[in-house]
Amino acid sequence: MKLWGGRFSGKRDPQFEKFSESFSLDQRFVLYDLRVNLAYVKALTAARVLKPREASQISAGLAALRRRVQKDASWAQGQTAEDVHTWVEGELEHISGEVARKLRTGRSRNDLVATEMRLYVKDATLHLERALADLLAALVSHARRHSTVILPGYTHLQPAQPILFAHYLLAYFEMFCRDGSRLRDCRVRADELPMGAGALAGTTFPVNRERLAKELGFARVARNSLDVTSDRDPVAELLFACSLTMVHLSRWAEDLIIYSSPGFAYVELADAYSTGSSLMPQKKNPDSLELIRGRSGTLLGNLMSMLAVMKGLPLSYDRDLQEDKAVMFTGVDTTLGALEIAARVAATLRIRPERMKAMTQLGFLTATDLADELVGRGVPFADAHEQVGRLVRYCATAGKTFQELSAGEAAQIIPGWDPDLHDVATSMERSVARRNLTGGTAPKQVTRQIERAEQLVAELQKKLK
Repeated sequence: MKLWGGRFSGKRDPQFEKFSESFSLDQRFVLYDLRVNLAYVKALTAARVLKPREASQISAGLAALRRRVQKDASWAQGQTAEDVHTWVEGELEHISGEVARKLRTGRSRNDLVATEMRLYVKDATLHLERALADLLAALVSHARRHSTVILPGYTHLQPAQPILFAHYLLAYFEMFCRDGSRLRDCRVRADELPMGAGALAGTTFPVNRERLAKELGFARVARNSLDVTSDRDPVAELLFACSLTMVHLSRWAEDLIIYSSPGFAYVELADAYSTGSSLMPQKKNPDSLELIRGRSGTLLGNLMSMLAVMKGLPLSYDRDLQEDKAVMFTGVDTTLGALEIAARVAATLRIRPERMKAMTQLGFLTATDLADELVGRGVPFADAHEQVGRLVRYCATAGKTFQELSAGEAAQIIPGWDPDLHDVATSMERSVARRNLTGGTAPKQVTRQIERAEQLVAELQKKLK
C-alpha cells in the first residue's frame, strides 16, 4: 500500500524501497499517530466531512489498533509498510472497511508528521526533566549531609582555594537547573499545532484548528502553514538541550573519574557502577562515568547532523527531513539513560572528607587570603601579591607547607608576620568563612543555597509527578 500510488505505474526498485523506508524508526510514533488520527476524526466530523456513523466506525478501528499495539510488543515485527502512517491507514482499512479511506481528507503526511514530532518533543522533555530532578535531588542530599566538608578548589586542575564540598556540588546543581529550564523552553516553543496546514498551503475543508489544538493538548495553533510543515526547530532545540546536558554530565563525570583515582581519593564509586579488568585483579574502573563522558560526543554529532540537514533546504517540506527521527530518538534515549545512571551514581557515591581535608594542606590554598589580609593592613595588593608569592616560592623550594613554616622564616619575607597571619595561612575554615557574600563558599551562604536547592527540587518533583 502506498499513500501516493495513483500517479505511478510499474514496480519500484526494491533497493530503493529499502533505502527510503522509515517504518523501522517512526514505528515509535504509532501511539501518537493513533491519537492524532482519532482527534482528526472528530475534526472531520465537525466539518461534516464524515457522517457520525462513519466517524464511529473509524474511531472504533483506531481504538482496536491502539489496544493491539499496547498489548502486543512485537506488533511491528515483519511489517513492510513504508512508514507508520501508511501502516495505520492500511490496518485501519482492514478493520473499518472502505470508510477508512476518508481519514486522509484535507491532510498530508507533512502536517501529520510535524504534529506527532511535536507531541513527542513535549513528552520527551518531561521525561528528561524527571530524570534531571532525580539527579538534582541526589546532589542536594550530599550537599546537606556534607555541608561542613572542605576540599581544594581547582583552576587549571591546580590547587587554587579551599571551598566547601557542598559549594562544589551546588555548582553542578546550577548547571543542571539551567538544563531543565532549556528543556522547558523547548517544550513551550514546540507546543503549537501543525495539523490543518496540509502539505504546505493549508486545507480547503473547514477544520477547526483551534478545537483540534485543544483536543490534542497544544497551547496554540501554528500561524503559518508553509513554515510549520517543514519546521524542525523543535528537534534541533531538543538536541541542543540534550547536548548541553550531556556536556555538563561529561564534566561532572570527568571530575569524579579524577576524584575517585588513588591520587585524589575524594570519592569512591559503588561497586554496582564500576567494573574490573580481565587481566588486573586490583582494578576498579569508573566505566559508568566514562560511558557518560564518551556518549556526550554522540549527542554533539547528532546535533551537528540535524543542523547540517536543515541548513540548505528550500521551503517547504523536503524528504531530507526524514533524517530527523534517527538523531532525535538516539539523542533522547542516550541523554535519558545517562541521566538515570548519573542519578544512581550520585546517590550511592561514597564521600571521603578526611582525604579532602588532608589535601587542603597542599598547594598553598590560603595564599590569596594572606594577600587579602595584608591589604587590610594597608599594603597595596600588588605588593601583597608579590610578598606572598615569594613566601610560596620559599616554601616550595624548602619542601614545606604553610603549617610547617616557622615565624622567623615567614618574617624574613613578610614584615610584621604574627600569629594572626599564621592563622590566616593555616585555617581552611577561616578561609571559606571569609567569603561571606552572595554566591560565595562561606557556610552561611552555602546553607542558604542548600535550603533554596531543596525547595526547588521539592517544587520540581511535585510539578513533574
